[in-house]
Amino acid sequence: MIKYSGSRSFDLFSYLRNTMTEKILILDFGSQYTQLIARAVREANVYCEIVPYHHKIVFDPSLRGIILSGSPFSVNDSNAPEVDIAQMHQHLPVLGVCYGAQLTAKQFGGQVAKSNKREYGRALMLKRAEDVLLKDVMESSQVWMSHSDSVLEIPPGFEILASTESIPYAAFKKNGNSLPLYGVQFHPEVYHSIEGKKIIKNFLVNICGCKQDWTPAHFITDTVDALRKRIGDRKVIMALSGGVDSTVAATLIHRAIGDRLSGIFVDNGVLRKNEFQQVLDTYHTIGLNVKGVDAKELFYGELKGKTDPEAKRKTIGKLFIDVFQEEAKKVEGIGLLGQGTIYPDVIESVSVHGPSVTIKSHHNVGGLPDIMHLELVEPLRFLFKDEVRRVGHELGIPADLLNRHPFPGPGLAIRILGEITPEKVQLLQEADHRYIQGLKEHRLYDQVWQAGAILLPVKSVGVMGDERTYEFTVALRAVTSVDGMTADWAHLPYEFLAYISTDIINNVRGINRVVYDISSKPPATIEWE
Repeated sequence: MIKYSGSRSFDLFSYLRNTMTEKILILDFGSQYTQLIARAVREANVYCEIVPYHHKIVFDPSLRGIILSGSPFSVNDSNAPEVDIAQMHQHLPVLGVCYGAQLTAKQFGGQVAKSNKREYGRALMLKRAEDVLLKDVMESSQVWMSHSDSVLEIPPGFEILASTESIPYAAFKKNGNSLPLYGVQFHPEVYHSIEGKKIIKNFLVNICGCKQDWTPAHFITDTVDALRKRIGDRKVIMALSGGVDSTVAATLIHRAIGDRLSGIFVDNGVLRKNEFQQVLDTYHTIGLNVKGVDAKELFYGELKGKTDPEAKRKTIGKLFIDVFQEEAKKVEGIGLLGQGTIYPDVIESVSVHGPSVTIKSHHNVGGLPDIMHLELVEPLRFLFKDEVRRVGHELGIPADLLNRHPFPGPGLAIRILGEITPEKVQLLQEADHRYIQGLKEHRLYDQVWQAGAILLPVKSVGVMGDERTYEFTVALRAVTSVDGMTADWAHLPYEFLAYISTDIINNVRGINRVVYDISSKPPATIEWE
């Protein structure tokens, strides 16, 4: 159980885990693709958990199978991570992926060594035998390779299922009357393995016997029931941001305890145009008990004169805590603090290479648990972002809110380079509003991961009619991404960019130049500050 310093941990996570009728365990050896394995399992409506390879396995009745992930290590490294695969195999079906496959081959008596060349990228997998793992997979199917070792000889008693031009043992299994044991030297979880998810589903359903009952409706029913039992007659307070995670978490808690959930939504003065009222209206429409707090002038006063990005972030974070605490004092009998922590936050907090656990500061919403000494209730700790949206859809939350782009906690404060003033905020709100509305009207909004406008501390000469102008420059940013860890600049149509540039310059007095940011992450970041 992951505990938060300074606050008691509300272990809804363990409670819900114990109600699962079936689950798959993914042992993580440090692969960059481990989360993709979990997402593929979840997409098949099967619940799974990622744990470090050294995690002690409890073979309870709900556990249906184990998947061994890839790894940056070689199985022949002196410090290579090891697990006892034979011991696992006595209890459950096991599937080794890449490193997991090579470790299986080595431990059962096969030979693994460096390949003559690094095998990375697309390859054509050729079936060599009929097997339930490859059921309904084409005789030749594109897969994705990413390894420098290769299995040179499979262990005695193992059978080859598939090969590629480069490697003779792309997929193999252990023969005999024991439980199924498989290895694949490619990554079925990645997009470039065309039928990879079919292979994973075959393992889950046809080999592990999973019933595929992990659905949004199932999750909602179990979670609401668990929340009622664990919260009892206590009250919950929660900071809301208008974002997807906090809104879905609040809606689940509200389903369980009604208006004993008190939400607080703070206008820090650097939200998007009309966002404060629009979000409040949405919350009231879906029945949440939320109080809006207009603290714009307080934030503007504290931000005055500050130009350093980190100073602006810290100022906003500290003020938010102060405002939230002041409002929380007005609600009697608060016993729990709700948060929208999601599964990637939990995974990233656990070290694969050791038992130590480190909680990243952003998980604790500005340090609120430490300061308020409240138990945490986090109903989304199971879910990936796309699952949160699916649950939100099942809960009836409006699509406009569920499909919103990510928006930084410090808001427009880190999209205004330099000092924050109410005049600059209004200027950027207008430009940003026209940009976002334009993306929606031209059906481009859902094609990008995140978009926004940045007000630069630069003025330039322009001409409007017969008048000379000396006004600000705004930069437009739009990126495509899967998870925000890496991002490419979005190739928006030239016609659209020309339209938006003209629209902003003609309608936002104070801006006479528009530029488009074509930097990718890395080396740049999505936000400018």
